[in-house]
Amino acid sequence: MPSADMSLAVAVDIGGTFTDVALLDQNSGRTWRAKTPSVPSDPSIAFMNGIRLALEEAGAAPRALERVLHGTTVATNMILEGKGARTALVTTRGFRHVLAIGRQDIPRNENLYTWVKPARPVPASRILEVDERIGAGGIVLSPLDEASVRAAGEALGAMDVQAVAVCLMHSFAEPAHELRCAEILREMLPGVAVTASVEVQPVVREYERSLTTVLNASVMPGVTTYVERLQERLREEGVEAPLLLMQSNGGVASAGTILHAPAFTALSGPAAGVVGARAVAAACGIRDIITVDIGGTSADICLIRDGRIGLTQTGRIGEWPVSLPMVDMVTIGAGGGSIARVSGTTLTVGPESAGARPGPAAYGHGGTEATVTDAHVVLGHLPKRLLGGRMKLDRDASFAAIEREVAGALGLDPIAAARGILAIADNHMVGAMRVISVERGHDPRDFTLVPFGGSGPLHGCALASLLGIRRIMIPPAPGVLCADGLLSADLRVEFSRTLPKAGPLAEMDTDALVAELSDQASAWLEVEEVEPARRLVGIVALLRYRGQGGEIAVAWAGDGEGTEANFRQAHRQLYGFELRVPIELVTLRVEAVGLAHRPDALALAEGPPALPYDTVPVRFDGGEAQVPVVNRTDLGAGARLTGPMIVTQLDTTTVIMPGWEGEVHPSGALLLTDKGGQE
Repeated sequence: MPSADMSLAVAVDIGGTFTDVALLDQNSGRTWRAKTPSVPSDPSIAFMNGIRLALEEAGAAPRALERVLHGTTVATNMILEGKGARTALVTTRGFRHVLAIGRQDIPRNENLYTWVKPARPVPASRILEVDERIGAGGIVLSPLDEASVRAAGEALGAMDVQAVAVCLMHSFAEPAHELRCAEILREMLPGVAVTASVEVQPVVREYERSLTTVLNASVMPGVTTYVERLQERLREEGVEAPLLLMQSNGGVASAGTILHAPAFTALSGPAAGVVGARAVAAACGIRDIITVDIGGTSADICLIRDGRIGLTQTGRIGEWPVSLPMVDMVTIGAGGGSIARVSGTTLTVGPESAGARPGPAAYGHGGTEATVTDAHVVLGHLPKRLLGGRMKLDRDASFAAIEREVAGALGLDPIAAARGILAIADNHMVGAMRVISVERGHDPRDFTLVPFGGSGPLHGCALASLLGIRRIMIPPAPGVLCADGLLSADLRVEFSRTLPKAGPLAEMDTDALVAELSDQASAWLEVEEVEPARRLVGIVALLRYRGQGGEIAVAWAGDGEGTEANFRQAHRQLYGFELRVPIELVTLRVEAVGLAHRPDALALAEGPPALPYDTVPVRFDGGEAQVPVVNRTDLGAGARLTGPMIVTQLDTTTVIMPGWEGEVHPSGALLLTDKGGQE
């Protein structure tokens, strides 16, 4: 029976293939974990199934929960698949085609001559104009004509739209017109989700701001329905704890905040994994890491320097730039479910994925395509059963799929074809890891690689070897690290405002704007009921050299000289040089943080040497070898591991390649070192 003084928090991360759950006793630090297949048709089913499994493992009742945290991909999937609500855009007269024009750049991975601009999320037929005009400095050039707003409202009513985005010119400098326009439309269109850009992200750049507002409006009905369904299921289960949702910035917020700006949850799952990886690394005394989260459909890569998670306001969701603060990461379509196909004589892997259903052929759910997971099965990297024995792998189906779809077409045996599949997938991920490291001025050899996700530890040694990285840290529960990250995430929100006119810091009167944004941050922390002792408010400045088209975010030093010094250092790190031109302040951002309660982690007790419970044949590049298999739950602190070896656990499998050695840290993390290159 659970102790009466338990304080339980549960975290649920829903992925494309599996739903991961972590249950934490916030008093003792004890953790229970569960993993269950996702249900794409209704994610809330897997949400509750996972919570039940974790509570059953802990022997606790639903009413014992005090916090429920969730990382959701609902908004992300709606944006990527173009399945958001029927949305319209209201803008200033003369600027109807801002979305259609977009930017002059072409995606770097596209052909200059064959690339076709994608269809905009709102067609021109659903973009309406109103009469008003705010100048670049926030001066009212033409007053708002409310009659034109009401005419637009009548037209929208006839269009049967479900959501409306309002984005007027230069509203970030003077929001009065936009707020009044949104107010009128809400009165005229009951039941329609109306979003004003200044309520989401009042920052410069019309195209990105318009697009962000449109995407936020389009996902609002769907996210609202989903969150309400979760809250209803929790009530039916007897859970009275508040629901907190993960945001793209690496923090959590209440359901009320998310329903106001649901686009904040885009990329929330990957952000939670980064937070979890940082927490485990900190427990091991490691501050510089490169994380690679490999799930069923994608790989998310992030670099953390000196323990700080970088944020960007130039992130993308699929084809669309989104100006909301989000964890700075690179995402590619490479995961365990990535499908391998042969076109002519060319083998490709991903980005299309077999998903959860039917999934890889090995899962036995009717999948017939050859996937990365099937390649691991063929090479002997995976045990006969997953999920603690609840899921049996069909090895014959994996061999048949690779033989039929890949090996036969290329004239190879299945073993060579499987090696080729993994080599291509690994090199895709290495390319993305170089983008986040080498292209940002960082040497990956100076970092520790942290592979996680259900498939991450399968690829860790191969990725590290390709990049010259000599140390790997495998978290205690890599497959559910996103859920663990939710448990350690702080409450967090940002309030940004672009100044009416960019200029040198010495000439800017920033005190009033800093005070206004800080008041917003304090009010939010009050609403979220954060104790005063757990409140943090930080200020970030977005600066550029005069004439540049993009900004760099740096910490506000309290004065212009110190802040400019931070900018010069950041610019030199990114680009390798400085300029002798004036520095301009463009945007200020205030970050409000409510520190989470983090109990002291339970130290892993020392245990006996690693004793294998099985030996299996594994096909390495140098030939087949009989490799010992150990259960990670049998490993105590200080246990030594020598590759080749396979380490199994509930949520993932770790392949320790020849030449690598490992030791279990008291935190439970597995630290691997490349000994193959040493003399």
